[in-house]
Amino acid sequence: MSATDGHLDDAITDFSRRSVDVDGVVKTVYAGGSGPAVVLMPEMPGISPDVLRLARWARDAGFTVHVPSLFGVDGAYPTAEGGEEVVRRACASAEFRAFAGGGTSPVTAWLRGLARQAHAECGGPGVGAIGLCFTGNFALTMTLEPAVIAPVVNHPSLPLDDAAGLELSDEDARAIRDRFARDGLKVLAYRFEGDRWCTGQRFAAYRALLGDAFDGRVLPDDSANADPPPFFRDVVGTPHSVVTAHLVDEDGHPTLRARDEIITFLGDRLRPPGHPVGDEQDS
Repeated sequence: MSATDGHLDDAITDFSRRSVDVDGVVKTVYAGGSGPAVVLMPEMPGISPDVLRLARWARDAGFTVHVPSLFGVDGAYPTAEGGEEVVRRACASAEFRAFAGGGTSPVTAWLRGLARQAHAECGGPGVGAIGLCFTGNFALTMTLEPAVIAPVVNHPSLPLDDAAGLELSDEDARAIRDRFARDGLKVLAYRFEGDRWCTGQRFAAYRALLGDAFDGRVLPDDSANADPPPFFRDVVGTPHSVVTAHLVDEDGHPTLRARDEIITFLGDRLRPPGHPVGDEQDS
């Protein structure tokens, strides 16, 4: 580990490092745990120590967690300067559609393939998908893969230039709406009330698309961690990352309850009735 602004990067020694090939495209995926598969996507600016903390909580709750490397330096503590550079590169990448009018991000096809492979390996009723920030909406798009049955959308920030946008092509939006209606799926979503990257307009657009299948939960701004890493303090500049950078790890805290609600949501959908749960969460 290396020190950054007095904090430590995460060496990710407790997950296996895999190279996963989907249709000839190979990406690094960190995997660990046992039980039904959950794909946990990173938030800007990458697989940070806080994202890994969430991954460990899900792993210890009885899931096989897969964390794909999509941008940034894996395990790096989020600095402001480094994070801004990652955002610039991602916005220019052909894999992502960061702005309105671009439709669905192409990388979601690869993520659906990862979910398909994870389901074949882990079994069970299906796969959970957790999106965060830049990847928030990807958890919803992944339901175009039949194996994905438990999507969690956290503070989705794309498209960056349209507060009511959903980062979906019209065709994909219709297909997702139809699948939710056909299979009775639900999506769990979180944001902070004053988040300027994920506004109430965006949640309203999700509800307009999915109706009661969209369970959007809003936390008060004053429940956000007041001392997040520099990228979130200086670049994001608003309460944003409910269960990662802005989570407060204290019993009874609203953000910690959100984490527990996500674990329960995944367990209710991915475990057969009567299946034992994993270890209790450490607060």
